[in-house]
Formats: sequence, C-alpha cells, structure tokens
Amino acid sequence: MADLLELTALAERDHFWFHGFRASFVPVLDEIAGGRRDLRLLDCGCGTGYNLQQLLPRYGTAFGFDLSPDSIRRGREAHLAIARGNMHHIPFRSGTFDIATSFDVVQSVPDDRAALREMARVLKPGGHVVLNVTALELLRGDHSDVWEEVRRYTPRTARELLAGAGLTPVRVAYVFASIVPMVLGVRLAQRMLRAFRDPTGDADLHVPAAPVNTALAWLVRGEAALARHVPMPCGTSLMIVGRKEEGTG
Repeated sequence: MADLLELTALAERDHFWFHGFRASFVPVLDEIAGGRRDLRLLDCGCGTGYNLQQLLPRYGTAFGFDLSPDSIRRGREAHLAIARGNMHHIPFRSGTFDIATSFDVVQSVPDDRAALREMARVLKPGGHVVLNVTALELLRGDHSDVWEEVRRYTPRTARELLAGAGLTPVRVAYVFASIVPMVLGVRLAQRMLRAFRDPTGDADLHVPAAPVNTALAWLVRGEAALARHVPMPCGTSLMIVGRKEEGTG
C-alpha cells in the first residue's frame, strides 16, 4: 500500500486525470458550499491526504480518515486532522459534517450500502455526500485489480446506492467520457495479454510524456466545462451527489 500511495502522491499534482477530476468536482463543491467558508467537511478514505490539504480547506475545516497505517502516517506528518477508521464504522459522531466526500474508494468497499449509510449518518440535515466512483464493468482492468475493486457503477446502481442510504439524488453524471475509447483499448489489451505479463503495479498512475499529458489535460478540462451544461453519455467514472433532507436523523 505504501508504494501505491507514493505513486498516487506523485501523480496527483501533474497527471492529466487529476486535472480533469479537479475541473469536474471543484465547481460542484463550489455550488454546494454557496460561498460559505465555515463548513465542516469529511474525506472518507483520504489516502494521501492531498484533498485534505489542497481541495477541501477552501470551504472550511477538513477532517479525514483512512484504514491504511501509511495514510495515517502521511497525514499526521503533514499535520492533518486525520483518524483511523473504515467506511463501515466511521469514527465521528452523527450529524457532524456539512459535506462528506469519498473519491475512488466506495467501489472497493465490501458493503457499499453500509458505507453510504455511515456517510449519511455523520451528515447534518441538509448536508451532501459527494462521490467519485469507477463506472462500467467493460472498463475493468489492471487498475481495478490493484485497488481491489468489488464493483463498478452505472447511473442506475448509483441511484440505488443513494436511495439505500436515504439520500436524495442531486447529481449522477458520467465523468471522463472523452477518454473512454483510449481507456477501453488499454483495458482490453490488458485482459488479452494478462497471461504473458505481470499485471501488478498500477501503470495508469504513471504520468505520460509531457506533450501527451498536456494534451490530455486540456481534453479532460474541456470536457469538464462542457459537462456542466451537457450530460455525457458514458464515462470512466461517475460523479454522485446526494443530499440528506431536513428533518432526517
């Protein structure tokens, strides 16, 4: 896990995918926050802690938790407000947070419905869950195996997940439609050639050569801008936003 976290940390600043991720999610978080800077936010499965440092503090006070000892060590070395815990038993009191995020974690949780119920529990009434999850079983590949994905999602299963936690769907939308052909080709090749190579490690996190990475970053940022007005027909990920209605416990 330490090696994967280090690889992720190296990718988060420069890799085109993370440029697209931030371009997609920052406007959504801006809209939820509505200009407030006094919110309490929780990142569930906070990994390297990058989002606790760079993304969430702009809206208020950010807390996180993770099960990995390496994540806890990194977070505490960076003086982040981080606890050890898992998605099935979130180590915070009910009704504590305005926004609970989880980015590319829920697909690897054994019981995703229990995890979403826990996220809903720690939200204040009127609070929001914001998720990024992997989409479409057809796109399963080495990355899925390395990170021990249990499932990938469609809009239908995403809405069922929210409903099971008593959350109202606000947005369920595909992300990264523009790179689906490229990712599909890579993943099909990985499956076809698996018997002839070592599939360990996560090549997806290696930053491409600078010209390629720059071009792809422009592509996914452009898609993110377009997707705010035009729904994407497919994508490698799904953005899921749910709201805990007023009057619910």
